[in-house]
Amino acid sequence: MLYIDNSATTKPYPEVISTYVKVTEDYFANPSSLHTLGSEAESLLNQSRKQVASLLGVQPQEVIFTSGGTEGNNLAIKGTALFNRHKGNHIITSMIEHPSVLESVKQLELIHDFEVTYLPVDDNGIVSLEHLKKELRNDTILVSIMHVNNEVGTIQPVTEIGQLLKQYPNALFHVDNVQGITKVPLDLNKANIDLCTISGHKFHGLNGTGALFVRTGVDLLPLFSGGSQEKQLRSGTESLAGNVALAKALRMASEKFKQQHSILNATHTKLRSELMKIDGVIVNTPEENAAPHIMNFSVPTVKAEVLVHFFGEHNIFVSTTSACSSRSKAISNTLLAMNKHQDIAKSAIRISLSLEHNEEMITPFIQILKKGLEKLKKVMR
Repeated sequence: MLYIDNSATTKPYPEVISTYVKVTEDYFANPSSLHTLGSEAESLLNQSRKQVASLLGVQPQEVIFTSGGTEGNNLAIKGTALFNRHKGNHIITSMIEHPSVLESVKQLELIHDFEVTYLPVDDNGIVSLEHLKKELRNDTILVSIMHVNNEVGTIQPVTEIGQLLKQYPNALFHVDNVQGITKVPLDLNKANIDLCTISGHKFHGLNGTGALFVRTGVDLLPLFSGGSQEKQLRSGTESLAGNVALAKALRMASEKFKQQHSILNATHTKLRSELMKIDGVIVNTPEENAAPHIMNFSVPTVKAEVLVHFFGEHNIFVSTTSACSSRSKAISNTLLAMNKHQDIAKSAIRISLSLEHNEEMITPFIQILKKGLEKLKKVMR
């Protein structure tokens, strides 16, 4: 089996699963309970928060545990916009954000009368700093730009954006770092980021785990009403085992990146080279400013789902667009925003590697791809 759909989800590390099971068995009490078992659970929760904060380079009180990227993005965007609307009602994002970001700002736009500017991107999928600067206003209260695009892997200039936003004190800066965390280094402080979303199952943690960095001094309106958990920003009994597992996965994945990032970069470069040799294949991921784990390509003469199913028959697992929209067979809005032809956007395939992959996976993948294209050509004749 060759699983190369890691941007959709990763296989949890065995150590992470073991940690989850042990905590579930031994620390089952509610961290909010006053008795000894509750105190022990609370202590373990605090240790996990400290570890996540240390790995992110922030303070423990700035880490809010969530259920993943979608909740984190919703809380960051809706929470800051609704709390700070007395300062303004203008939001800026890009046309190629994850659906959890785009749908959040659309809801604010339609229901709460916020004004939203959707920044275009260039042919490489990159937001223009000059364009952003022109759109910034005194009533801009939030800018939300992802670090790494989930479909093509483009890395946005978030550090430069953060520095620009220092001139606009009312504008908070949110970064969806779900695809970048543990693969593309990002200094949250240097980039002047106010809110940052991560999701555990993207770095070999578990589904349903995540965290939102909220810089000290940033106020949010909670989405959930109820208890006082997570600094009163995220009511509900904490998933203690899930949060401990998140911290474990983040530590392990961060260490593995330091050891194996050069191998991942070499694999990415070789994969691009081999894809470009195949007649009819168009590589959509830009050659520069791209994450090392994502490669997007198209075969305009073949429907994406047909190629996905062919790969599946040979135990190779890839995807089309974002996993959140792939089942709807939606055309890639990211590629359309990058000025790609509709035939290219309709036929896009995303390969997403893990740190365990190396150049050995390229030959069998390329062989099956060539075999599939040859077979499909005969069928279409």
